Amino acid sequence: MKTLIKQANTYIDGKFQICDLMIEDDKIIKIATHIADIADRVIEAAGMHLFPGFVDLHAHLRDPGQTYKEDIVSGTKAAAKGGFTTICAMPNTDPVTDNIAAVEYIHRRAKDLGYCKVRVIGALTKGSEGKEISEMATMQSGGIVAVSDDGKCVQNARLMTNCMKYAANFELPIIIHAEDYNLAGKGQIHAGKVASRLGLSGIPALAEEVIIARDTMLAASTKVQLHIAHVSSAGALELIQNAIAKGLPISCEVTPHHLLLTEEATATFDTNMKMKPPLRSEKDRAALVKALREGLIACIATDHAPHADYEKEREFDHAPFGVIGFETAFAVIYHHLVLSGELSLERLIEVLTEAPAKLFKLDCGRLAEGKAADMVLADLNQDIHIEADNILSKSKNSPWLNQRFKGKILYTFCDGKITWQAE
Repeated sequence: MKTLIKQANTYIDGKFQICDLMIEDDKIIKIATHIADIADRVIEAAGMHLFPGFVDLHAHLRDPGQTYKEDIVSGTKAAAKGGFTTICAMPNTDPVTDNIAAVEYIHRRAKDLGYCKVRVIGALTKGSEGKEISEMATMQSGGIVAVSDDGKCVQNARLMTNCMKYAANFELPIIIHAEDYNLAGKGQIHAGKVASRLGLSGIPALAEEVIIARDTMLAASTKVQLHIAHVSSAGALELIQNAIAKGLPISCEVTPHHLLLTEEATATFDTNMKMKPPLRSEKDRAALVKALREGLIACIATDHAPHADYEKEREFDHAPFGVIGFETAFAVIYHHLVLSGELSLERLIEVLTEAPAKLFKLDCGRLAEGKAADMVLADLNQDIHIEADNILSKSKNSPWLNQRFKGKILYTFCDGKITWQAE
């Protein structure tokens, strides 16, 4: 089966160029200014943009154990709609993904039923309980790409040191959810002016920054590759910048909601604005955009965190933390940051494709002859309208409900197969 995409504005090695691209079965076989070869399917793409398939280093598929929120089928289908062809699944499933059997279950189910590639992140500690090192060696033999207790944070510095030493032996990156439990307490939103106004307990930025300071120091001692999930504060960025300046193998990601929203979004008690780390101040948000633009933040990750309606439709302090993001990540950032001139389209595509792939040594994120045909065709002039009824995820807890954005994904190809086609 050959597919020819004609005259798309194509992102190749950091630049856009108008060209034709031929897919045969699961591979890109030719990229040229003009391809005259006969194909089984021809897509006329003049005026459209062709990107490598998006890569998400941080997602929650809830499978096994909480499949009423999401499962591998619904989650990967939602990811494909958003242009993602590779996603990394966090281990906070039920039971926790802390052994090779659990890793193999996710791989097998994703291979048989998924709409995109799923790479597995194993637990850092057994049961993600922060008490005992997990079976990293056997999980690595099963194909994990990193370890993390995301959703939780190892509070014991001695144990964290030992985890880092062990992970370094296997060259496994460690992803941290930076949160000091004592400082965070029972906080619901950022400890700032909105929390004071609403009478809600707050989570200070210091709760994030203390753990980042600790773990960057431990990483310096253990030489482990450390990746900091969902960075949210200007103070955290300063700590990360200082660590990178010392030559440490440290990276960080940012979510679309932290790039675009602030604590003011929580003022209506909308539980779809409740996440960890919380939305912070405008100063923090602006610092995140600047850091992404200038390269300090390595990539964008969705932290796709589905919750059922009845879980989110509670009093604010009883609702769970987290929002979904697969189907909206590209459009919301394109609409708000690229169209405003705050971020170039080239940089946006880089941080959604090649940059995250490089961090975890994933063989994806580029368009080149001989590479897997993982790609996204988009019309940047078309709108998408986010409504609960058109969200493919089982859960609808999006902070972008009932809004319109420029940047519509028309096709997603994964290994040459169309996994999403817009109507």
